[in-house]
Amino acid sequence: MRTIQGPAIFLAQFAGAAAPFNRLDTISRWAASLGYKGVQIPTWDGRLFDLRRAAESRGYCDEIRGTLAANGLQLTELSTHLQGQLVAVHPAYDQPFDGFAPESVRANPSARQEWAVEQLLLAAKASANLGLKAHATFPGALAWPYIYPWPQRPAGLIESAFEELARRWKPILDAFDATGVDVCFELHPGEDLHDGVSFEMFLERVGGHPRCNILFDPSHFVLQQLDYLEFIDIYHSRIKMFHVKDAEFRPSGRQGVYGGYQPWIGRAGRFRSLGDGQVDFRGIFSKLAQYDFEGWAVLEWECCIKSSDQGAQEGAPFIASHIIQVAERAFDDFAKSGADAETNRRMLGL
Repeated sequence: MRTIQGPAIFLAQFAGAAAPFNRLDTISRWAASLGYKGVQIPTWDGRLFDLRRAAESRGYCDEIRGTLAANGLQLTELSTHLQGQLVAVHPAYDQPFDGFAPESVRANPSARQEWAVEQLLLAAKASANLGLKAHATFPGALAWPYIYPWPQRPAGLIESAFEELARRWKPILDAFDATGVDVCFELHPGEDLHDGVSFEMFLERVGGHPRCNILFDPSHFVLQQLDYLEFIDIYHSRIKMFHVKDAEFRPSGRQGVYGGYQPWIGRAGRFRSLGDGQVDFRGIFSKLAQYDFEGWAVLEWECCIKSSDQGAQEGAPFIASHIIQVAERAFDDFAKSGADAETNRRMLGL
């Protein structure tokens, strides 16, 4: 077993136009001051990171690592959540997702998809240049509008969606394989890959690709009422990344999983700051330690009540208090008998 690395923080929810959140050197100094040891960088935010430069220049990657190291931080992973979403977009979501892309490809789904794929290919090279082992992203969705089986779905509709999704992602997975980096899909409502079953459907269609892996985020499973501890038992060999994010689900006589079209603060299921929700983090950290998870514990802060400042301040000590320093020896070593093979045979009456 090995000790999970952390605490780290995903910078996407904190980056902004005002200092210190508008430059990598200042936002990393801020993160370090709160006790974080690593940062996960969103590649779509040009104020913090230039994805193309990172893919083309090892010197630039050295600068990035140097900037973080100057503040006592490591780079945990890069993220292409927004670009990954655009690899596969159902027409019903064309307009809301256009905002994730540059203006030059908006209102042009095929050009937008080509741009998104190029971004992922750049991310594969950039991750390798930065010496990273894993990459965070979304898979996109073609079947999501048909998540509920009413009206009755035509035979083969979902299968066709997953076959097309796999066709689009297979070359990207191959590119990451060539650079030795795992693609970690965040299983998330709004994505075709949102639980274990849908991940398996996709994994089968990409031929069990070794780079097709999981970013484990228990908050999304609380909102789906999925057993996130058993999920680790089932999929631990594919879990390569971990977002530490809390959530709660409080159904009533008026509302359940679907949320009644309410805003986040009015939903039965909602994201919360660490420690304010219902996630069993002690159980999760124990499971991940048991299965020798070698990645980082990365705060992804989202909460409809608490401020981001307070959430970030509380996040580092919360994660640190849950990281298990794994045992280097068995607890009952003091009672070792020192028996040899012959003694073992005698004890068995042989």
